[in-house]
Amino acid sequence: MAFLTDIDRERIRSAIRSAEAKTSGEFVTVVARASDTYLFMPTLVAAAVALVLPGAAWLLGFRHHLAELYALQVGVFIVLLPLLLWPPLTRLVVPRSVQQHRAHRLGREMFHVCGLHRTEGGTGVLLFVSVLEHHVEIIADHGINAKVGAGDWQKIVDAFTAAVRQGRIADGFVAAIAACGALLAEHFPHGAGDRDELPDHLIEL
Repeated sequence: MAFLTDIDRERIRSAIRSAEAKTSGEFVTVVARASDTYLFMPTLVAAAVALVLPGAAWLLGFRHHLAELYALQVGVFIVLLPLLLWPPLTRLVVPRSVQQHRAHRLGREMFHVCGLHRTEGGTGVLLFVSVLEHHVEIIADHGINAKVGAGDWQKIVDAFTAAVRQGRIADGFVAAIAACGALLAEHFPHGAGDRDELPDHLIEL
């Protein structure tokens, strides 16, 4: 991804290794450019504008030949749809609740795809970012949830989200991993028999 460099990826890998040296928790980091293609809403908006425009032009006195109005309609749709698929505009036309639902769903899917639900003691933690939606989520397995409440994650998530909104994705990951590592070290200290069960590299979608 263009917004992450090899140096960023290595910083994240190093942060994971450093955190896992202090706790039995297993960290996986995932960043997605977007959690959905969001074709439906931009297409609907472009189609609605294209359908309304000829009627508005007719009412305003621009009574051209029907073929010209039809050409205007098609042209507006063809031009407007790609514009609405540009991420900043997509974010504006797609309801926030839909964006959050799609991002949350992808985060849950990645939790299972990455095998975080199969760690010894249920100590898997996913740090998930979906950039388009400015969505940040920390998903922990049952073993951690038994001792660490949702409120304990919130400050980490808030700081992480602020970094993502500023485009500092790597900084957000590094700080969040360190904070999660410190939090889990209190409840799940690293043991002599602990082994690295999951990949330390950043997964990019």
